[in-house]
Amino acid sequence: MKTETISERRKFLLNTARAIGLAALGGLVWSAYLDEVTASELTLRPPGALDEEEFLATCIKCGMCVEACPFDTLKLAKPGDNKPLGTPYFEPRDIPCYMCTDIPCVPVCPSDALDIKKVSTNNQLDINKADMGVAVVDTKNCIAFWGIQCDACYRACPLLDQAIYLDYEKNDRTGKHAFLKPIVDSDFCTGCGLCEHACVTEKAAIFVLPREVALGKVGDHYIKGWDKSDEKRLENAEAHITKTELSKEKAIDTLNDMGGLLDD
Repeated sequence: MKTETISERRKFLLNTARAIGLAALGGLVWSAYLDEVTASELTLRPPGALDEEEFLATCIKCGMCVEACPFDTLKLAKPGDNKPLGTPYFEPRDIPCYMCTDIPCVPVCPSDALDIKKVSTNNQLDINKADMGVAVVDTKNCIAFWGIQCDACYRACPLLDQAIYLDYEKNDRTGKHAFLKPIVDSDFCTGCGLCEHACVTEKAAIFVLPREVALGKVGDHYIKGWDKSDEKRLENAEAHITKTELSKEKAIDTLNDMGGLLDD
């Protein structure tokens, strides 16, 4: 009887330990998954990559794009990178995309997660159509905005005076020199990161982010009245009417309401 009691107790302790171990392991796996999902929003993908959600569903993690890159720009995410495992990405501060005209990483993709049509014009490869992200300038820490003449990012840009141009502005502090402020035009920026790689500050004051993260969105309710082509966005506009206690009255009645000012 005593032996049976000890045996049952051991089983209970073993089962409890297993349950705790499985719960802890599940927590670690779930935490790692959440980290990867969050990091995925900031991950820079190769040229021609589909939108992130579709890319993750289409990429078979074969690594062929990584092998095809002649500059070792692309890397496959491994455990500890806080990125979806086995997917290709790059870090411009380390090695940027050098904008190869033959874009060797894209045609080799067997699943079309890197879509050749997204980097083509008239059925010809066009690296300037790439949309890997968009550069953002930290104006507080960019020394050009301090008045120190630096044009490293501007000179590094492969689309000079298009993706990055310099805004010349008088320096009132010295009265002699001009600011040479780098301005990024998101209509032309491909997100190659050559500017980030070239930045002279300890931590780059210009850096590339995925377009969805870096840019705002106007929506369908505001248009450029002087630009006829911009009116196309109104096709998806929907009316939303809000009512408050004040809006129940007519505007003219609200204006004429003296609020007891004429009372004795």
